[in-house]
Amino acid sequence: MKLIETAAAKTAGKIVRTSATAVLDVLLPPRCPACGGSVVSTGALCAKCWAAINFIDGPVCRTCGLPFDYDEGVDVQCGVCLRDPPAYVAGRSVMHYGDACRDLILGFKHGDHTDAAPMFGGWLYRVGKPLLKRDMMVVPVPLHRWRLFSRRYNQSALLAQALVQFDKQSPARFSLIGKPDLLVRRKRTRTQGGLSARARRLNVRGAFAVRPRYRNQLRGRDILLIDDVMTTGATLDDCCKTLSKAGAASVSVLTLARVVRPAF
Repeated sequence: MKLIETAAAKTAGKIVRTSATAVLDVLLPPRCPACGGSVVSTGALCAKCWAAINFIDGPVCRTCGLPFDYDEGVDVQCGVCLRDPPAYVAGRSVMHYGDACRDLILGFKHGDHTDAAPMFGGWLYRVGKPLLKRDMMVVPVPLHRWRLFSRRYNQSALLAQALVQFDKQSPARFSLIGKPDLLVRRKRTRTQGGLSARARRLNVRGAFAVRPRYRNQLRGRDILLIDDVMTTGATLDDCCKTLSKAGAASVSVLTLARVVRPAF
């Protein structure tokens, strides 16, 4: 009897949520998070914006995920990784950062378009699946507390949360563990925009730390670090070094977009 009552309660709850969503869609028609045009469901892209995005789908550097024009084999590295290996084991990104996705990401990051997070979580899960391991800790790149106060949310934390939530609903579940506050940004660094690669590295050097209460949990664990955009990789690299020094078994990186530069 209790099982029947529980199932009935779940069914009723689902009906209520579906009805509430339908009412909201009438009162506030869903809009494309990129261009503002009408779409079928909240958080979805319109056909035009979807077609314009340059998804990374093909041969990539086995370390950083830089897309290659030609398939050179599964174990090929780009010139940058060969010259200066990053602090992470492997990295992947969903799409090229360019004109087509800039408004989409900036709207999510600065424009309160957080309803796109579930869609992004699905994209991250699809692209990041080769990196995922059982009981992996999912950690976002943190904001400094004053920047978090002014922005009101950390876009990387929302992406990490959406990824973990998508995993819970996936048949091939990895039991990912979200740790949104494991890393802390202890230095209020200037924004990375407009800085050279060297200046970016110096700007974030020593900026991150592991919260003391997570040190024992972190040791010997596989970590997936999440961020919105990879530019030079300086921020991600410093975070990875911090995690590795604290005892992480491995650190991989997954971002929504990346700036694509020549491999050599």
